[in-house]
Amino acid sequence: MGSFLTPVMLRTALEVGLIYAIVALSLFISFSILNICDLSTDGCFTLGCAVGAVVTMAGHPLLAIPAAMLAGVLSGAVTALLQTKLGVPSILAGIIVNTGLYTVNLGVMGFSSNVSIFGTDTLFSLWGKLFDGTVLGDWSRSILLLILVALICAALNWFLKTRIGLSIRATGDSMEMVRASSIDPSFMIVVGLCCSNALTGLAGSLFASYNKSADINLGTGMVTIALAALIIGETLFGKRRMPVRIVGVVIGSCLYRFMISIALRLNAPTEAFKLVSALIVAIAIAAPEAQRALALHRRKKAAMRRRRERGGKAC
Repeated sequence: MGSFLTPVMLRTALEVGLIYAIVALSLFISFSILNICDLSTDGCFTLGCAVGAVVTMAGHPLLAIPAAMLAGVLSGAVTALLQTKLGVPSILAGIIVNTGLYTVNLGVMGFSSNVSIFGTDTLFSLWGKLFDGTVLGDWSRSILLLILVALICAALNWFLKTRIGLSIRATGDSMEMVRASSIDPSFMIVVGLCCSNALTGLAGSLFASYNKSADINLGTGMVTIALAALIIGETLFGKRRMPVRIVGVVIGSCLYRFMISIALRLNAPTEAFKLVSALIVAIAIAAPEAQRALALHRRKKAAMRRRRERGGKAC
C-alpha cells in the first residue's frame, strides 16, 4: 500500500476530503435534516471560491472566510424564499438559483472564467508559517483543516440541540406538527438553508485558498460528491445519535476521496470520475437494502433448515 498510495497522495486525499466534508455537512442539514433537495450547492460552492479568491487577492485572507460564508447565506436565503414565499418546488428553486449564480460568480471574478491567487498570502500559507522548520511542516494544512472541521462538527452538534435547531429538525420530520406547535416552518427552512449554504461557501473559500485559484467550473458536480460522502457516512453509521451521524459524514467524505485517489492510482481517466461518483452513490444507497435482503434470505434459509430438521425428527 505504501508504494501504491504514497504519503503525499494520502495527505492530499485527507485534505481534500476534509474540505468536501464541509459541503457534505451542508447537505446533511438540507437533505438529511430538513428533507430538502438543494441543487444550488454547485453554484454556491463556486460563489464561495470566487468571493474567497477576490477578498484574498485584496490582501485580506482571513476576511475571505466570513465573506464567503455571508455570500453563501445570501444564496441560501434566495433559495429558501423562492420555496417558502413563491411556492417554487425545492428542486426547481435550487436549479433556478444555481443557474443565476453562474452569472453572479462571473461578475464576482470580474467576468473572467478563472482567478489566480498565486503569490498572495492565503489562510494556509499564513498558518504554515507557524510550522516552518518543524517536522509538522508538511502536515500544516491537514492540521488546520482537522481543527476547522472539528470545530464545525462541534458547533453543528450544539446548534441542532438548541431550540431553533430542534425546530429545524422537527420541520424536516413533519411540517404539520411544527405548525400545530405555533412554529413557523417557513422561517425554519430559511434559517436551515442559510446555515447550510454558509458551510458550502466556507468550503468553497477554503478550496480556493488550497488550490490558490478559483474557476467558474470548480463547483460542477459538487452535489454528487457531497451526496456520495453523506450516503457513505449514513450507510456505515446508520441513524444513530447526532454526534455519531455528524462524524460519520466526515469519515464518509474522507473515504470517498480515498476511493478517488485509488482510481487515480489505477490510471482511470479523469473523464470517468463523474461515472465513478455516480456508481459510488448508487452502491451506497443500495447497500442498506441489499443488507436487509441478505438478512431476510438468511432468515428464510434458517427457517427452512429448522423445518427440515423437525420433519426428520418426526420421521
